[in-house]
Amino acid sequence: MDPVTSNEKKPVVIVGAGPCGLAAACELLQLGVPVRVLEKESEPGAGTRAIQLWPPALEVLDRVGVLADARRRGVRIKANEYHLAGGRRLRIMLGDENEPLILPQEQTTQLLEEALERLGGRVERSMRVVAVESGPGSVSVKAHGPDGVELIEADWLIGADGVHSVVREQLGIEFAGERVPMTLMVAEGRVAGRYDRASAHFFLGRTGSAVFVPMPGDTVRIAGAIPPDVSLTSKTVQEILDERGPGALRVEELDLVTTFGSSERIAATFREGRCFLVGDAAHTHVPLGSQGLSLGLQDVHNLAWKLAGVIDGRLDPRVLDTYDAERRQAAGQIVRMIHQGAAILTVGPLAARVRNVVCDALQATGTLRRRLIPRLAGWRTSYPNVLLGPDPIGARGPRRRVSRRRMPQPGSRIPHDVPAQRSAVTGGLQLLTTGAPTTPLAARARETARRRPSVLTHEHRPSGRTGFMLLRPDGYVAATGRTTAELDRLERVLEARLIPGGGESHAV
Repeated sequence: MDPVTSNEKKPVVIVGAGPCGLAAACELLQLGVPVRVLEKESEPGAGTRAIQLWPPALEVLDRVGVLADARRRGVRIKANEYHLAGGRRLRIMLGDENEPLILPQEQTTQLLEEALERLGGRVERSMRVVAVESGPGSVSVKAHGPDGVELIEADWLIGADGVHSVVREQLGIEFAGERVPMTLMVAEGRVAGRYDRASAHFFLGRTGSAVFVPMPGDTVRIAGAIPPDVSLTSKTVQEILDERGPGALRVEELDLVTTFGSSERIAATFREGRCFLVGDAAHTHVPLGSQGLSLGLQDVHNLAWKLAGVIDGRLDPRVLDTYDAERRQAAGQIVRMIHQGAAILTVGPLAARVRNVVCDALQATGTLRRRLIPRLAGWRTSYPNVLLGPDPIGARGPRRRVSRRRMPQPGSRIPHDVPAQRSAVTGGLQLLTTGAPTTPLAARARETARRRPSVLTHEHRPSGRTGFMLLRPDGYVAATGRTTAELDRLERVLEARLIPGGGESHAV
């Protein structure tokens, strides 16, 4: 049978209907960009899989309107408890800004697909992509579907089709890295005993470590590294709890007992022509703390506003060049953090004693709360200065150091005390000024935003020192400054780098 060419050309085709593909579709539809979502499986994915959603990932769920439902279904983790050998326990309260949500991945997927349908989209199932070709002006996709072979044309493509990504393979993108020499156990079920259901528990025993996390309902997840030749049964899981845990925990019934391996890999590029990789198609690591899903949802958050802005003509196509540099740096930071964490959890008996002493000391000084928790939560992930270029407002010398005092750095996360962006739903940038509302800086910022209403909004916050922050819709700081001269220079940079026709455009 000859392939059928689709008559309906969408601006964006998304391959894969897991959480990242669905979130990408929802964000783009919210920004007015029609999409097609192709999924090779005939039914939605089942199973708990990634269960922990960190705050930056929750921002994505909030943006597509499913956060309230997710919180009603999930378990909010308010503390990390580290159980050291000998009965010592360290309890770290996370704080509202750092609390993750425990929700099985199948439920996250369900909520996102329901949001997709409310936005007018749908998942096309049993559509197996077999070929992808990125040309100078469009992308061609060949897919085997229920009605035969279909040739699909689109302006752009997002590959969200997992670790074994066909999109990545078809584009010839290397998935650099190596397999981790570790066998991981995951067990889920009911465990009797006393434990705080609002805490994630880390058992740091002398003979090994395990992670014990309450899940919705009356179940828990138990995970840890084990020897490769261990035969897993309920009895084995009980022995692991007895050897590594605080005691007095008894396995009653298990719904899942499995082992798996993992790799640490990052794609050589997250963009090839008109195609982009997100989620596990772009990066994978040891599944410690469910960082992978949160990392993938942040890929989507970074890409959607840029792609929508280019498609509707508000942003220069060069903005898409920044996706790869920013998200590969973020992926590298997370993979390194997880690698270090896995190494700490799998040390031998002698090193475990040293580790536990160090943990005790760090807790006593407050270092764990100040440094470790924000890193786990995702607030310390940073970007290189590629959106506006290094030193975007052109400040130099000692004055630059003074003007940046107490101001966040470009590429860092927006501070928690900064109000949520009203421009986020439109995919625009927000110019936030502080200080007295009658300052020349505030007046100049209002005028700057008035001249560029399609890409820039202005909001004033009458508190703190006089200054400004340029905020991105994906939760990062683009630029900061103190003076009208710096704001004028920033406007010139915006004109040159982000506004269509403002500088030398790259081919897309």
